[in-house]
Amino acid sequence: QVQLVESGGGLVQPGGSLGLSCAASGSSFTMYLMGWYRQVPGKQRELVATCTSGGTTDYAESVEGRFTISRDNTKNTVSLQMKSLRPEDTAIYYCSARHVFNSARRDWGQGTQVTVYS
Repeated sequence: QVQLVESGGGLVQPGGSLGLSCAASGSSFTMYLMGWYRQVPGKQRELVATCTSGGTTDYAESVEGRFTISRDNTKNTVSLQMKSLRPEDTAIYYCSARHVFNSARRDWGQGTQVTVYS
Protein backbone atom coordinates (compact mmCIF):
# COMPACT_ATOMS: atom_id res chain seq x y z
CA GLN A 1 0.00 0.00 0.00
CA VAL A 2 1.29 3.41 -0.99
CA GLN A 3 -0.04 6.92 -0.79
CA LEU A 4 0.61 9.19 -3.75
CA VAL A 5 0.64 12.98 -4.03
CA GLU A 6 1.13 14.75 -7.37
CA SER A 7 2.42 18.26 -7.90
CA GLY A 8 3.57 20.51 -10.72
CA GLY A 9 0.45 20.95 -12.81
CA GLY A 10 -0.53 24.29 -14.26
CA LEU A 11 -1.17 26.37 -17.35
CA VAL A 12 1.31 26.28 -20.20
CA GLN A 13 1.30 27.57 -23.78
CA PRO A 14 1.38 25.18 -26.75
CA GLY A 15 4.95 24.14 -27.42
CA GLY A 16 5.93 24.75 -23.84
CA SER A 17 7.26 22.43 -21.17
CA LEU A 18 6.11 21.33 -17.74
CA GLY A 19 7.33 18.90 -15.12
CA LEU A 20 5.17 16.80 -12.82
CA SER A 21 6.26 15.05 -9.64
CA CYS A 22 4.70 12.32 -7.54
CA ALA A 23 5.76 11.58 -3.98
CA ALA A 24 5.00 8.10 -2.64
CA SER A 25 4.83 6.98 0.95
CA GLY A 26 4.39 3.51 2.36
CA SER A 27 6.21 0.22 2.17
CA SER A 28 7.84 -1.65 -0.70
CA PHE A 29 8.06 1.20 -3.19
CA THR A 30 10.38 -0.81 -5.42
CA MET A 31 7.76 -3.56 -5.75
CA TYR A 32 5.44 -1.21 -7.61
CA LEU A 33 5.27 -0.34 -11.26
CA MET A 34 4.90 3.43 -11.30
CA GLY A 35 3.04 5.30 -13.97
CA TRP A 36 1.30 8.41 -15.14
CA TYR A 37 -2.21 8.41 -16.54
CA ARG A 38 -4.43 11.23 -17.71
CA GLN A 39 -8.14 11.77 -18.00
CA VAL A 40 -10.43 14.23 -19.75
CA PRO A 41 -14.02 14.60 -18.47
CA GLY A 42 -16.31 12.12 -20.17
CA LYS A 43 -13.49 9.91 -21.40
CA GLN A 44 -11.64 6.87 -20.11
CA ARG A 45 -8.46 7.33 -18.16
CA GLU A 46 -5.55 6.58 -20.47
CA LEU A 47 -1.99 5.44 -19.95
CA VAL A 48 0.70 8.06 -20.50
CA ALA A 49 3.87 6.32 -19.34
CA THR A 50 5.16 3.65 -16.95
CA CYS A 51 8.47 3.00 -15.29
CA THR A 52 9.66 -0.17 -13.56
CA SER A 53 11.83 -0.19 -10.47
CA GLY A 54 14.79 -0.91 -12.71
CA GLY A 55 14.11 2.08 -14.95
CA THR A 56 12.48 0.38 -17.92
CA THR A 57 10.00 2.79 -19.48
CA ASP A 58 6.99 2.55 -21.76
CA TYR A 59 5.05 5.38 -23.40
CA ALA A 60 1.78 5.94 -25.15
CA GLU A 61 2.31 6.59 -28.84
CA SER A 62 0.76 10.03 -28.49
CA VAL A 63 3.51 11.21 -26.12
CA GLU A 64 6.49 9.19 -27.35
CA GLY A 65 9.46 11.46 -27.90
CA ARG A 66 7.91 14.36 -26.01
CA PHE A 67 7.44 13.04 -22.47
CA THR A 68 10.00 11.43 -20.19
CA ILE A 69 9.16 9.40 -17.08
CA SER A 70 11.72 8.68 -14.39
CA ARG A 71 11.84 7.48 -10.80
CA ASP A 72 14.15 7.85 -7.85
CA ASN A 73 13.89 4.82 -5.58
CA THR A 74 15.95 6.52 -2.87
CA LYS A 75 13.41 9.34 -2.64
CA ASN A 76 10.28 7.34 -3.48
CA THR A 77 9.38 9.72 -6.28
CA VAL A 78 8.39 9.49 -9.91
CA SER A 79 8.48 12.38 -12.36
CA LEU A 80 7.07 13.22 -15.76
CA GLN A 81 8.86 15.80 -17.88
CA MET A 82 6.67 17.09 -20.69
CA LYS A 83 7.80 19.14 -23.66
CA SER A 84 6.33 20.30 -26.96
CA LEU A 85 2.96 20.34 -25.25
CA ARG A 86 -0.19 20.38 -27.33
CA PRO A 87 -3.75 21.41 -26.49
CA GLU A 88 -4.77 17.75 -26.66
CA ASP A 89 -2.42 17.07 -23.74
CA THR A 90 -4.82 19.01 -21.53
CA ALA A 91 -6.12 16.66 -18.83
CA ILE A 92 -5.94 15.75 -15.19
CA TYR A 93 -2.76 13.77 -14.71
CA TYR A 94 -2.72 10.97 -12.13
CA CYS A 95 0.17 9.16 -10.55
CA SER A 96 -0.31 5.40 -10.33
CA ALA A 97 1.28 2.56 -8.38
CA ARG A 98 0.59 -1.08 -9.23
CA HIS A 99 2.14 -3.94 -7.32
CA VAL A 100 4.22 -6.14 -9.60
CA PHE A 101 2.87 -9.42 -8.19
CA ASN A 102 -0.66 -8.38 -7.27
CA SER A 103 -2.41 -6.02 -9.65
CA ALA A 104 -5.24 -5.64 -7.14
CA ARG A 105 -2.85 -3.59 -5.02
CA ARG A 106 -3.35 -0.45 -7.04
CA ASP A 107 -3.19 3.12 -5.76
CA TRP A 108 -3.83 6.50 -7.32
CA GLY A 109 -2.94 10.06 -6.48
CA GLN A 110 -5.51 12.84 -6.33
CA GLY A 111 -4.53 14.21 -9.73
CA THR A 112 -3.06 17.48 -10.95
CA GLN A 113 -4.48 19.63 -13.74
CA VAL A 114 -2.42 20.34 -16.84
CA THR A 115 -3.88 22.89 -19.24
CA VAL A 116 -2.25 23.68 -22.58
CA TYR A 117 -3.79 26.86 -23.92
CA SER A 118 -2.67 30.02 -25.64
